[in-house]
Amino acid sequence: MPTPPNLRAWEHDAVARIEADFQRSADTHLIALPLPGFARHGIDLYLKDESTHPTGSLKHRLARSLFLYALCNGWLREGSTVVESSSGSTAVSEAYFARLLGLPFVAVMPRSTSPEKIAQIEFYGGRCHLVDSAAQVYDEARRIASDTGGHYMDQFTYAERATDWRGNNNIAQSMFQQMAHERHAVPRWVVVGAGTGGTSATIGRYIRYQRQATQLCVADPQGSVFSAYHASGDASHTGPGSRIEGIGRPRVEPSFIRALVDRMEVVSDVDSVAAMRVLSGLLGRRVGPSTGTNFTAMLALACEMRERGEQGAILSLLCDAGERYLPTYHDAAWVQQHMGDCTAAQQRMAALAG
Repeated sequence: MPTPPNLRAWEHDAVARIEADFQRSADTHLIALPLPGFARHGIDLYLKDESTHPTGSLKHRLARSLFLYALCNGWLREGSTVVESSSGSTAVSEAYFARLLGLPFVAVMPRSTSPEKIAQIEFYGGRCHLVDSAAQVYDEARRIASDTGGHYMDQFTYAERATDWRGNNNIAQSMFQQMAHERHAVPRWVVVGAGTGGTSATIGRYIRYQRQATQLCVADPQGSVFSAYHASGDASHTGPGSRIEGIGRPRVEPSFIRALVDRMEVVSDVDSVAAMRVLSGLLGRRVGPSTGTNFTAMLALACEMRERGEQGAILSLLCDAGERYLPTYHDAAWVQQHMGDCTAAQQRMAALAG
């Protein structure tokens, strides 16, 4: 059956609105980290600052791609309720694009999601449906989409295929273009976290497509199953999930492509928080806990390179700003209660970064 002209007109307008929004945004910044203990050995560390997107995180790119993917597949209709399962940041960004298109939006999230993210979703007109655990978000999102006659975006399935990994202004192409004028133009390592696995898939494919020597490391927080799956290939692994908001999962997600990852680095909760604090001090502004997870892996790789006498660049992502986590990961009492004492880890991280 052919698509009705009025529906095709709505789809064309929706795509045009998203593309116009994209053209209003400049690329995100590449930040050089001044760490003398590594720089004098020829090792440079960089962060691509994804907190400067309109919705404040790396997930803005993913949400844009998911909406375009759904539109171009004919899955969204005028008035459709958009539903997503999320730990927060993707839902914030999808709420933004849903409002742009005039569509209702429901985010299914764990109750532990930060109040700041919930407030941002509601600011963009979305509704938050909270469940007790991260493992419940999938079925509940499907149920709500079915009950409303809407569309379940399902970032955990479609993240790895919604982005054009060959280029077309994706995050990998931007990272390598920005590195082109640095001392080590081709990074030795790129470090990312994994929530859906979409970012690691995009970067890993781009590295291979461009025939770069760069290796990809995924920093996996304590409690996540991705590292166990990477080591064994057993996709049936389940676990408690991560306490670092935005990355790690209690199950292996379809978008996590194991073959694209050269190395996994398991990072404890206290190290993630400690590294978040140290990096916030180095930058003079707060970063989120998943960026701390990335920074921990960067320091581990840099130490190994220094010990082996290797030179090169290590590039990672500043995923979002720390202001989203003021009552939680940036609150000492909350961290003590939920993560434990981070003092020793923070001292160790500060010594490594000094």
